[in-house]
Amino acid sequence: MENEKKVLIPYWIKIVTVFFLGWVALYATRAVLNPVMDNIQGEFGLSGAQLGLISSIFFIGYAGLNVPSGILGDKIGKKKVLVPGVIMFGLLAAVTGLMPNFAFFMVAWLLVGMFQGFYYGPQYGLSSEAIPPKHITLGSAIINSGMAFGLSIGYFISSYTVGTLGMSWRTPFFVIAIPVVLIGIAMFLVIKEKPKTKEERATENGGQKLKVKDLFSKNLIFAYITIFCAIYAFFVVVTWIPYYLQHARGIDGTEVAVVSSLVPWAAIPGSILFSWIADRMGTRRPVLMVMIPLSIIAIVSIVAFDSMWVLYAALIGYGIFGKISTNPVLVAVVADNAPKHALSTAFGVYNFIGMCGSILAPYITGLLVDVTGSLNAGFYFAGALLAVAFVSVLMIDEKNRPNVEGAVVAEAN
Repeated sequence: MENEKKVLIPYWIKIVTVFFLGWVALYATRAVLNPVMDNIQGEFGLSGAQLGLISSIFFIGYAGLNVPSGILGDKIGKKKVLVPGVIMFGLLAAVTGLMPNFAFFMVAWLLVGMFQGFYYGPQYGLSSEAIPPKHITLGSAIINSGMAFGLSIGYFISSYTVGTLGMSWRTPFFVIAIPVVLIGIAMFLVIKEKPKTKEERATENGGQKLKVKDLFSKNLIFAYITIFCAIYAFFVVVTWIPYYLQHARGIDGTEVAVVSSLVPWAAIPGSILFSWIADRMGTRRPVLMVMIPLSIIAIVSIVAFDSMWVLYAALIGYGIFGKISTNPVLVAVVADNAPKHALSTAFGVYNFIGMCGSILAPYITGLLVDVTGSLNAGFYFAGALLAVAFVSVLMIDEKNRPNVEGAVVAEAN
């Protein structure tokens, strides 16, 4: 009877669910910052570049820990790295809200980013091992859609508590800490991982040690370039869109959250649809070749037209075709090509390179605001980088995918 109960909900579905919640936690914590950037700028007397630096410093910590956490996850066990990271960044979010000046605020926010950096490599390593190959892209898309829910929830918490209820800009940081810690505890209860013994690690990959070049095959390099450009563009949008709506479009209060949330909500069906198509086709490149050009049109249209209806359509379009939707397809590219015995490390490298875009995007966009007096140039530059991503996708060779059985034959025919 006990065995029958276990089969009712397969382990991989539990993993998908709990990791979906993990991305809700990560992105909600990040997103509480964006609607209150104006308040923080006023209290601390910041320039546009300094304001952008808040997000950049966060992602320096996040990106910097991606590769070490991936390596550590492969060595001591992914669960042992992932769970403490989630609980700690939840607690540190509350600490950030207590900081009395800009310098201390930046240090606390940097620490939140560092502990979030414990998540990506171990999580996708665990999910890639647990999800059946035929569901890998769709499963990753469902996990990935937690980003959309998290962004929306974070926007609403900040916009409602500060913009509507008139509470301190510090309040959202306290509010978000509670569910994040609870999600970390849920992960501790759900994730099952048997750490590999020294003997098992010694016999992996025929006893050969992982070489750096194994993480930089042709297909992986082009996946890294694509995710860098996609993430840069994404963080131009999610970091600056609430500020843009307030300053360029005259939108305020909870309405900022509603309009900003068009991106993540549109991303949910887009992500699942394109991931399903990629799984059905068994290839990734054709799907990306459609999505990336359409995301270029969308991101440029956000600032290129004065019409509010065009703005709404552009935000929805970017949600459907942008980074949240392309990421699970790119995750599948990495899963197809990365060394099987070092998935956590490979995903750590992938996300580290991608998140370098998140470090640069807020600061460079803020700098462009100081220089040009508007956000338009920042969005146009993001569109140009997406064009680079498109060229990268064209270079991916799906005739040679080491982890896909019969890929060479299938593609050759």
